[in-house]
Amino acid sequence: MDRHVVEALGRTRVVIENGKVIEVGKPQVKYCPLFFKVRGITEFTPETVRENIEFRIKDFGMCTPSRKMRMRDFLSFGVSELIGMALSKGLIDAAVLVCEGAGTAVVSEPELAQGIGGRVSGIIETTPIPEIIETIGKDRILNPESAAIDQIRGVEHAYSLGFRRVAVTVARAEDAREVRRRCGQKVAIFAVHTSGLSAEDAEAMFDTCDVVTACASRHIRDAAQRRALLQVGSKVPVYASSLWGEILLRTRLDALGVPNVTSPEEPPRPLI
Repeated sequence: MDRHVVEALGRTRVVIENGKVIEVGKPQVKYCPLFFKVRGITEFTPETVRENIEFRIKDFGMCTPSRKMRMRDFLSFGVSELIGMALSKGLIDAAVLVCEGAGTAVVSEPELAQGIGGRVSGIIETTPIPEIIETIGKDRILNPESAAIDQIRGVEHAYSLGFRRVAVTVARAEDAREVRRRCGQKVAIFAVHTSGLSAEDAEAMFDTCDVVTACASRHIRDAAQRRALLQVGSKVPVYASSLWGEILLRTRLDALGVPNVTSPEEPPRPLI
């Protein structure tokens, strides 16, 4: 069985099997300024979501054996760009990410981190694709036989490989709490795919993570007004929620050599 489930473009559930889109749900968010800027999408509908996913399959082989795995920076303040920069500058030496066809994976190459996270996000479930696993490295995959997604065990796997400064992306507050409980301050935690989080979980992300992405989350934005040490970006902001996170975001600003424009904000609609 070749089956991949993602939440993409307005947190729309999409199922892909054997390189074909077989199911598209109802978008929970209607508009994203980033997708309007990059792809000219004025409204998320099942039809526009299907078109975009089919474009990704054709363009870079999303969820297929022909997946193009490496890419250069795409956004100014995307999480994959931040992780890639942290790798290149030695702020971390590995990142635990989720990749379709591989599940939880440990990555130490900046362009591979960007190619994995910058092109596909919100992966809910996936099955093994040998070509993708081979490109990443079988020893770097948490479970190459099942392509399991388990970020907590992924961090432990990264340490077992000998890495010491590890970053991890998490989409669930309980995962963030458990990673922090097990690893303390030696791990950098990035909160991703936050659209739809409860107020309680949004607070938990700021309690435990170093960097938090706003996505289309109402509660993340509310918490950020009180708790963020630094905000970068205005369309889909990224927040520093720890001193390490603030240093990372300021390092990114310096690397880009651009002013930090945070207003007026142009959020996705509606916030959820």
